Amino acid sequence: MGWSWWWHPCDGICPAQPWTWTPSWLRDNAMDGGAQQSSLREPPGPGNAEQEGAPGEWDGGEGLPEVKRSQPLFIHSSSRQLPEEELRASSLPSIPNPFPELCSPSNSPILSSPALGQGSPREGASHVVKVFGEDGACRSLEASAGTTARQLCETLVRRTRALQDHSWALVELHQHLALERCLEDHESVVEVQSSWPPGADSRFVFRKNFTKYELFKSNAPFFPEVMVSSCLEANKSMAHSELIQNFLNSGSCPEVQGFLQLRESGRKVWKRFYFSLRRSGLYYSTKGTSKDPRHLQYFADLTESNIYYVTQGKKHYGTPTEFGFCIKPYKVRSGTKGLKLLCSEDEQSRSCWMAAFRLFKYGMQLYRNYQQAQVRLSQPSWIGPTPLRSVSDNALVAMDFSGCTGRVIENPSEVLTVALEEAQAWRKKTTHRYSLPAACQSSPLSAGEQRPAAGSHPAEPAIHRTQPWFHGRISREDTQQLIGRQGLVDGVFLVRESQRNPKGFVLSLCHLQRVKHYLILPSEEEGRLYFTMDDGQTRFADLIQLVEFHQINRGILPCKLRHYCTCVAL
Repeated sequence: MGWSWWWHPCDGICPAQPWTWTPSWLRDNAMDGGAQQSSLREPPGPGNAEQEGAPGEWDGGEGLPEVKRSQPLFIHSSSRQLPEEELRASSLPSIPNPFPELCSPSNSPILSSPALGQGSPREGASHVVKVFGEDGACRSLEASAGTTARQLCETLVRRTRALQDHSWALVELHQHLALERCLEDHESVVEVQSSWPPGADSRFVFRKNFTKYELFKSNAPFFPEVMVSSCLEANKSMAHSELIQNFLNSGSCPEVQGFLQLRESGRKVWKRFYFSLRRSGLYYSTKGTSKDPRHLQYFADLTESNIYYVTQGKKHYGTPTEFGFCIKPYKVRSGTKGLKLLCSEDEQSRSCWMAAFRLFKYGMQLYRNYQQAQVRLSQPSWIGPTPLRSVSDNALVAMDFSGCTGRVIENPSEVLTVALEEAQAWRKKTTHRYSLPAACQSSPLSAGEQRPAAGSHPAEPAIHRTQPWFHGRISREDTQQLIGRQGLVDGVFLVRESQRNPKGFVLSLCHLQRVKHYLILPSEEEGRLYFTMDDGQTRFADLIQLVEFHQINRGILPCKLRHYCTCVAL
């Protein structure tokens, strides 16, 4: 029994299986039904002439063409095979492909080129995705080709035991280019990772992003009237917020106009141009700041590009301000050549352009992502139809024992009010018990005596240190950067220790896309310690009470506390 190579063209080039390892006895029988002894004949020569036509020619009969030993064998799909031969072939063991590199274009040196990159991810195959936290820690996850950014975020939320909400995001970070962008919920993580050049300093970062769907909740800060003036003129009967909301609900983008600084190609000079985002694409004026539509020229294809924030723009690109962004075409894989660098005058202008680009590129898909996120938040936290509460808990009713006889409270609003009052009364007792330092109860501080730094006294409460919004000894600059990374949305805050006042704390709050800092000072009265931000007019037993109060009431702050900055350890 002999073995030989058999070329199987399969009606042309078949990249999936170009070679088939077949025994010669099976090949011979399959070709002529077992009547012939061999389908490969010796080349004709003296004394060995062919009797039926020229070598390699087919006379149109039922038999297969006669070929030379060095020629590949063409197999017709209509060739007949006996049932016993089919059974015989099916019983043979499968022989592995000896040339796997010829079957995969992504690995073949012939069918692929460096310009094509790593190739598209294969369906069903597992891929390793590395995700970094804001502390630099890394976690490797196994993901399929269809794994979306939302699915990966949900997996990380479960593993880190973080609070589930739609503000968690996966950020694509290119450190060597100082570029970053937040992946949309529907984007394939493996596909984005496969687009990175080999050896590049690129990574995924898992962190909060409160601006991801904020434009659907409060659209006025994202689309100021001066930048959507053409839409307002065309729809004079509609209010500004109503007009923008109609665009968002329909998944379309309003026309945006404004001035941007553009870095000219091949030069380090920045020049001011007039830009206009229309339904057909992004245009800029060839006459600089001229608004004449005749001077508008097509600038970039946003559907075939990704939009990135530029971090440390002055250091890497010499931007006039720190509010830069970049249009990076898909075909640009590495280096700065081909990047379209732009710079706005303030954060509000940059936020408007970035939101408009997202709407222009993704359209209705972006609005569907937001709706699905809202549905996930409205769903119960348990899995399955069985609730977390037991039958005995469901049988409990609210009672009022303030009078001579008890009564059942049937009004739901009254039930909630009573529960809050009872919780507040219990909290007042416990906070006073745990927040009083032992030294304060025995003897008050003298005039020349100084208390140790807040949070460092052995008897002082450290309950605030367990809260996700407390960040310890973080500097003012790091605070600005952290809040900026997680989203300049009204109400984003954190609490930290003061660097200038060793006894105090600082509440850092974002309002109107700017971070403001409010000093929290401890004070004593009648041997009791309290915290205040307004020279004692409003006093709080601890920092937790202060934060919870301002989550419900504005107080002296410009807005309520809505979202706290937090970092999870992977």
